[in-house]
Amino acid sequence: MEESGKTVGWDGAVNAWHVAGDVYRMGRREWLTEAGWQQTYDGGIRTVVDLRNDDERQRRESDPPVSPAVLAAFDVVLAPTEDPGSSEFRAICGPYLNNPASYADNARLFPEKLAGVFKAVAAAQGGVVIHCSAGRDRSGMVAAMLQDLAGDTDDAIVLGYQRSMRGINEYRRLAAVPHPHERYLPDEVLVPLLEFRGGSLLKFVRSLKTGEYLRRHGVTDTELTAILRKLGRLQ
Repeated sequence: MEESGKTVGWDGAVNAWHVAGDVYRMGRREWLTEAGWQQTYDGGIRTVVDLRNDDERQRRESDPPVSPAVLAAFDVVLAPTEDPGSSEFRAICGPYLNNPASYADNARLFPEKLAGVFKAVAAAQGGVVIHCSAGRDRSGMVAAMLQDLAGDTDDAIVLGYQRSMRGINEYRRLAAVPHPHERYLPDEVLVPLLEFRGGSLLKFVRSLKTGEYLRRHGVTDTELTAILRKLGRLQ
């Protein structure tokens, strides 16, 4: 088992981190090479929970080729955290979710979608990796909620998000495909953002009270117990 909070060295993976127990997070799965997929399999991963919307799930010319036989070993669950067609969501978060200050609105607008993510984790076979596009905000929102369930400290939860900010920022430095809205940020710009967004993340997750929120929106105690087992908090 990887050390909690440790970066994960799957070949090709971008912004890949261990959350807790058998649960991991990363950026878009298309970045993984065939060797990287084999490494995830060898590490016990059997389920991939994709938090992206339909129009984001596409290969790019720069993505490495991976044989269908390798991918067939994994159960890919599509579980978006938002409805991108929502005018209220676009007004608050547009052009996309990129700040923990907006997570509470995401949770308010789309509780059934977040509940669906956690139901997918509960039902998953083997180890689980959750991912969005950058591996920062949608993954960060879900990871913080998982860490809250796991009983992690404030510092651990904030550090998890800040690592993901640094991870995708470093990727942007030499990215083969430039992001339409984001560029690499030098430390004098990044560090104040790390502090502000880390504080916003902690305020969100501690106010949400993840277990109570999920129960209100249809996640059963049996499913919460299964999630805690995935997180290594129960035998």
